[in-house]
Amino acid sequence: MPLARQTLSRRDAFLVLIGASCAYVFATVLAYGSTSSSIIQSHLPKINLGQAKILYDAAGIAATVTLTATATETITLPSTPTQVPLNLDLGRAEELPETSVDLHAPGWTLFRNLYMANGTFYIVSSLPASEFPEIRMMTSTGLPAFNTPENIALREPTNLDMEIITPAAARQRWAGQGQEQERHWVRTIEGSTMLYNDPSQFLDHYYHFVAELLFGTWAFLYGAFNPTANIAPSLQKMPPLAGLPTQPSFNLPPAAKYQPAPPTRAIFMHAEATGWRDKPGFNSYFLHAVFPSISVEVQKDWADRVAATAPSPTGSERAWHFPLALLADRSAAHRGEICGTQTQRTAAESWDYMRRNAAIDPVGGWWSGIREAVLRFAGDKTHIDERGVEGIEGQEGLPLPDNVVITYINRQGVRRHLIQEDHDGLVAELEDLVRRKKVEDGVDWELNIVQPELMSKDDQVKLIGRTTILLGVHGNGLTHLVMMKPTRTSAVIEMFYPGGFAHDYEWTTRALGMRHFSVWNDTYFTHPNEPPLGYPEGFQGTSIPINGLAVAKLIEDRLEGRV
Repeated sequence: MPLARQTLSRRDAFLVLIGASCAYVFATVLAYGSTSSSIIQSHLPKINLGQAKILYDAAGIAATVTLTATATETITLPSTPTQVPLNLDLGRAEELPETSVDLHAPGWTLFRNLYMANGTFYIVSSLPASEFPEIRMMTSTGLPAFNTPENIALREPTNLDMEIITPAAARQRWAGQGQEQERHWVRTIEGSTMLYNDPSQFLDHYYHFVAELLFGTWAFLYGAFNPTANIAPSLQKMPPLAGLPTQPSFNLPPAAKYQPAPPTRAIFMHAEATGWRDKPGFNSYFLHAVFPSISVEVQKDWADRVAATAPSPTGSERAWHFPLALLADRSAAHRGEICGTQTQRTAAESWDYMRRNAAIDPVGGWWSGIREAVLRFAGDKTHIDERGVEGIEGQEGLPLPDNVVITYINRQGVRRHLIQEDHDGLVAELEDLVRRKKVEDGVDWELNIVQPELMSKDDQVKLIGRTTILLGVHGNGLTHLVMMKPTRTSAVIEMFYPGGFAHDYEWTTRALGMRHFSVWNDTYFTHPNEPPLGYPEGFQGTSIPINGLAVAKLIEDRLEGRV
């Protein structure tokens, strides 16, 4: 028997209307309180993200994201001024995003939308090549570096290392041909990528890895996204990339009022797993202490990526897409004036660019989050000073140290060290200085004479973190200076064989806002009157002379503000 057809009463109709209205309001509130993916799922749970269409403006920034739900229904999500889609599928993109060079200094280039295929980096742009930095100032062949005309020529880049192509050429190489369900041959490597094109020749050295590569990387990243910097307006107007961390890691203590997000990954294109690690193990210790979530790829991984994008027998090509990438290249940095002719330090190009544009401070505040992350990792229990250095233009504006700590790195057990009698005399003079200050002035100056190779990494880090004066023969141990806290009297005293000098620790000390003194026996030099670069016979030897009394007097004069 058929059911009787019932009609709705006015009351029932009113209740249905109220219910529908509540459902609509509830769904709308949920949508606005969620991410764009949640909005899509609330209304169209069966949308295939492979149907995403991304429309880009002239700057390569996503202006609109359109997702097709059915043949007749389209939802358009307007972009916000603070987010650029980073992790959407480009397989169906109407146009591949064009490449932009946000910031550049010789050997340091920050890209958006950089591509790699078959080992070649591609800049995809409708702009002429003249709008980009010279390719040789951005990259090289990545071969080991030797100071010969033949080797210098071999490190000059070719179109196999980097090439600028038009969007049309990019489509021809990697775009689907329009057949149903055929996708573009482009895969996005999500997040931010540090592309290191340096040979392992330098990567497996503590100083070159930490005080050049990581030092320059952080100077560039910190400065690039510093909201108070005077850098190119185009970057400051660029919205941050969605999918990247927008907040600094809790593993990095705040440096004053600002700290950039940590990088997602580091790719060492020319070093295997052991090729970026130093023998004492500080490279890995430092990297993972500062960036515990970073992923690391090495030469074999890079070779796999290259092989995956090699042209197939059918002629099809693939490409990797880096939404945000910092490319660091040692040879390119040495083609710059600051590194090539003044300091021989690759990080100097990055640091100098950011300093000239007021993107990093002159007294090491920009580095303080890195330093203090390592101290925390080492188990340092002292109070970490999170006061900013805003407005301080020189070391004289910094506070005095709470306690004076003098640390002498004793290298007598390794190559390149002092004459034994001179070492003994230096130790005696340092001990006498500390005793005399206690008796005459009633002050307690702490003296530590250490052999780092006999200490744990944690103990080394904690000691240097308290050190006011760091003293040692030119050598790798002085790299620890990056963990010193700059104060008004902080200094590094580096002992050379007379006639010898290198900028390594001298430049790094000054880049962190501290004073550096080079000592030849009983004579010292300091900026801007450094000695000329020199490596005389005896520079690497075991008979370096030093006048202990002169060094002790230099330390006393420095701590009491006379030099």
